[in-house]
Amino acid sequence: MLFENPINLNLKDADVVYYPNFFSRDIADSFFASLLNQINWKQDKITVYGKTHLQPRLTAFYANNSSAYKYSTIIMHPNAFSGDLLKTKNAIETRLNINFTSCLANLYRDGLDSNGWHADDEKELGKNPIIASVSFGAERLFHFKHKLDKTQKTKLILQHGSLLLMQGGTQTYWQHQIPKTRKTIGKRINLTFRIIA
Repeated sequence: MLFENPINLNLKDADVVYYPNFFSRDIADSFFASLLNQINWKQDKITVYGKTHLQPRLTAFYANNSSAYKYSTIIMHPNAFSGDLLKTKNAIETRLNINFTSCLANLYRDGLDSNGWHADDEKELGKNPIIASVSFGAERLFHFKHKLDKTQKTKLILQHGSLLLMQGGTQTYWQHQIPKTRKTIGKRINLTFRIIA
């Protein structure tokens, strides 16, 4: 593991740090290959503005307790941490000195899989939640925009083996998204570690 050159994004009303090389290339390659097969991926239906459709990505939820996770119209019940997902969790907790209880995993199969504008501000996460977001696989563009100050926005490319740490008022004042793209892009695994009591 590398942990080199963390970048503070210096966002207004937020605390966001990006670690472009949190995991070495070899470890990231290994975790990507194993997690693709080890994680219990599924495609849930989601209802938005009265219309129900399949989410444009695959997901799975893991936790070291029995607490469910709810967002939009979806209720997710946890699988148990094991294998390389547990190794990833342990590595992050050791480096950041933060203990996470759960992980929402996303698999973006190609550029048409996406995640629209949202904040990770669900009630279960509490006030000023800490989110550690790990990326394995194809690079994707990540957008931020301030909820109140429309002049405040930024974007970055989430690299293979990177970690994005969001805490403080980030989820209160900012939204983020992974937009669709017509470019030919391979699979990306995103692991978002959270604390749910």
